[in-house]
Amino acid sequence: MYVVNEHIPGELGAGMSPSGALVASVVESPKWFAVYTTPRHEKAVARHFEFRRIESFLPLYMEMHRWKNGCRVNVEQPLFPGYIFARIGRRDSTQVLSVPGVLLIVGSGREPLALPDFEIEALRSGLHLRKFEPHPYLVVGEKARIKSGSLAGMVGVLARKKNSLRVVLTLELIMRSVAVEVDADELERVST
Repeated sequence: MYVVNEHIPGELGAGMSPSGALVASVVESPKWFAVYTTPRHEKAVARHFEFRRIESFLPLYMEMHRWKNGCRVNVEQPLFPGYIFARIGRRDSTQVLSVPGVLLIVGSGREPLALPDFEIEALRSGLHLRKFEPHPYLVVGEKARIKSGSLAGMVGVLARKKNSLRVVLTLELIMRSVAVEVDADELERVST
């Protein structure tokens, strides 16, 4: 017995092929993943990613180092030591894992977990506008939302350092935090 599909040409239903068969939509858009690296190899991994044309993001900050001879030098350090972010499709994970210095793609068990695009894009756009520095991972504290600027909408824990306010932003997946200086008028309390 034959089944005749009476679709009018040019009026295909969603998920239908011209023959009338259901087609699974397998178009996969790349997502951001946290890549765990060998300690102090983040910059080398970033260079390998660039060479292999893998889109990546390695947030850096400036830190003053004082050598034994008394010289002071500004050194670029990774904001999230041991991690670099790669924007890939799930099929590209083997290409990432083959890079020297890459240990694993952060996830649950053997399944890599994607980071929210919003968090990475906010960090990328706001990194050069504010002073960032690593901060210990915090679980307790008062939560605050940044309500203006390039980091608007991001939620973190309010902290104080000397005379300035900071919001500690946390990437839960990799259990790392960064502190960013903010003005009090840029913050709003988050009800828990």
